[in-house]
Amino acid sequence: MSTQHSRSPIAIWMVCVIAGLTLVATAPVFTQGRQGGARPPAAAWPPKLDAPAPGQVQVLPVQGQIFMIVGAGANITVQAGESGVLVVDTGTAAMSEKVIAAIRTISKKPLRYIVNTIEWPEYSGGNEKIAAAGEIIPFREANYTAGPQGALDIKKASVISYLTVFHRMSEAGGPENAWPDNTYSTPQKRLSFNDEPVVMLHQVANTDGNSLVHFRKSDVISAGPMLDLDSYPRIDVKAGGSIQAMIEGFNRLIELTVPEANAQGGTLVVPGHGRIADHAEVALYRDMITITRDRVQDGIKRNLTLAQIKAERPTLDYDARYGKRTGPWTTDMFVEAVYASLMKKP
Repeated sequence: MSTQHSRSPIAIWMVCVIAGLTLVATAPVFTQGRQGGARPPAAAWPPKLDAPAPGQVQVLPVQGQIFMIVGAGANITVQAGESGVLVVDTGTAAMSEKVIAAIRTISKKPLRYIVNTIEWPEYSGGNEKIAAAGEIIPFREANYTAGPQGALDIKKASVISYLTVFHRMSEAGGPENAWPDNTYSTPQKRLSFNDEPVVMLHQVANTDGNSLVHFRKSDVISAGPMLDLDSYPRIDVKAGGSIQAMIEGFNRLIELTVPEANAQGGTLVVPGHGRIADHAEVALYRDMITITRDRVQDGIKRNLTLAQIKAERPTLDYDARYGKRTGPWTTDMFVEAVYASLMKKP
């Protein structure tokens, strides 16, 4: 048998191994450093958003004729057009001058209307000074002398709210010029301003006097304190608010918001605090308070005390985003309000 140029299987295997090791040794080694460094740490939650410096305000366009002023306490919604300016809420009293200056950067037209979504000072505290910077739409021409002069001598913007907001503001005292002078007690109040239908919708939510303000042409809704993307919602049970009313209010708000694509865009919602929201954000917030209600209700059915329910942490899944241990409205206060509203006799 000829054995010229023959090789054993072992020899062939050794050659393959050596060749493979050579390829490994000469191939480029891609490490984490070569790919841009170590993996970055997980992003903080909630994410840090740009915000004006303390004591400053910022104007953000929403869509259509609508703008949002942030940094003055609660968010302020501004509608500006040929007929003048309408604002929803006025922030705190201390920020009034800066709010007026911010409004003037949007429009030089007269401020005609203020709408208060609720009576709380961070939403209505600027009423007196900001209303005084406006001018109500006159009912008569300036040279009219044939009869009553109507509102010719009233050099202030008209302040609109639901009736119970007026009741609480007047009962609390304070300057009369800050109180609403144009109230409604029906399910809605409508006006046409700047060639746009503006609909104020009464909704029991944080109290019995919340208003949602729908700018139908611009497709924007100002939700006031009902939607607070920085915190769990504040519920004043003594003033007629309840967790169930909050959920019903959000179901109504969801019906009014029409998404453009994938539950995003379309109708935009100006919250009491936090960034501009859309249909998806509103639905997620509704789901959060609904789940919390169900957990607290389950504890009540199991005859747990409030302390025991709080120990079970019914908001645990959402505390990283909305929870607070200190300040005017904490996580514990939210759970206590949910419990109190569920225990309240109808």
